[in-house]
Amino acid sequence: MTDGDFFQRAYNIVRQVPKGRVATYGQVARMMGEPRKARYVGFAMHSSPGMKGGVPCHRIVFADGSLAPGFAFGGADEQQRMLEAEGVGFLPNGKVDLRQYLWEA
Repeated sequence: MTDGDFFQRAYNIVRQVPKGRVATYGQVARMMGEPRKARYVGFAMHSSPGMKGGVPCHRIVFADGSLAPGFAFGGADEQQRMLEAEGVGFLPNGKVDLRQYLWEA
């Protein structure tokens, strides 16, 4: 399997995350049958074509609901802005409220 194959598989799952919901890097990895490759899913999201390519990578967050500090399209502030625009709520500590907004595939 090449990096491109892995990345495309990750993108295909991330494309399924509905507006107003988030998934975690580990969740995407588990759905791919690669439960130990959450970090690699992060590499895929960082390299993604973003919304222009139909990959809503801004909907992928860490397991504790925190945002990626190096979000590829403008930093964590931009990721939060994009999620809030879709109706995703945040806790006072700045993390996504996963109890309410985690996607359950």
